[in-house]
Amino acid sequence: MSYYGGGWAPYVPVAERRRKAELEMAKLRKKGHPVSPIVITGRAIATTVWGKAWCDTMEGYGDYENRLPRGRTYVRNGSVVDLQIKPREVTAMVSGSSLYKVAVTIAAVAKPQWQSICRDCAGGIDSLVELLQGRLSKGVMERLCRRNKGLFPTPSQIHFSCSCPDHASMCKHVAAVLYGVGARLDHQPELLFRLRDVDEKDLLTHLDAAVPLAPTAPAAGKVLDSDDLSALFGFEMAGGDVVPEVVPTAPAKPAKRAAKGVAVKAKAKVAPEPPPAPPKPRQKKAKPDLDLTPDGYVKWWK
Repeated sequence: MSYYGGGWAPYVPVAERRRKAELEMAKLRKKGHPVSPIVITGRAIATTVWGKAWCDTMEGYGDYENRLPRGRTYVRNGSVVDLQIKPREVTAMVSGSSLYKVAVTIAAVAKPQWQSICRDCAGGIDSLVELLQGRLSKGVMERLCRRNKGLFPTPSQIHFSCSCPDHASMCKHVAAVLYGVGARLDHQPELLFRLRDVDEKDLLTHLDAAVPLAPTAPAAGKVLDSDDLSALFGFEMAGGDVVPEVVPTAPAKPAKRAAKGVAVKAKAKVAPEPPPAPPKPRQKKAKPDLDLTPDGYVKWWK
């Protein structure tokens, strides 16, 4: 706890701390600051290989064992309202009786030490995805986490400061930030390499020989010989460009016309019948001249 005028600082409920912190974070967002709080959803602060390895490393140092428990409480209740990880530096804001600024500087991995790590891990990491997901062999993880010679910093390589009035070597706000780094590595493990100022791709240099840039020739068993091609397509293969010989083909004979009689017969068969001729008008027979009397009677005598 911090002292104010010889006494303890007044207690501020967690809900009130969060309300004040949210107001301050809203102001920072308006100014363009990318606010990134630490949110713990369960009891475990870190659940992945990289997050757990970071927390285990911090807890393994006796210099921090007295202050880390309070830091766990702070990070679990959402007091780390902003945390930014950059090369060799962590900056954060922690909500307490007031809003405190925390800065943690971490030395970069020495070049000879990093080269030694890369040599020892060569051949044990198959891909960048495998590396970041922590799907590594036990031997590789032991090498990366080796105390004083691995990827994680030692207490002598960590320097921190906090704006709170607590003058302890490590206040609870700094401890909360260190645990917050472990929680952040759960989701962004590549930030561990940024923090230590090294390139994680250096661990994959052995893959260059396995993935050549130039295309390779096909296997001998998958190449057809010219004799095989000749037998397959039925013509002789010659050197250079081969132009296949074009064999002219005889024009197709036109179909024979049907015999004339047959054609006429077929035509007559399908032709329509002419309409019947109209009947000729009947002519009246001329009556013979009769010898009539003046009264109109037939003269029967001569």
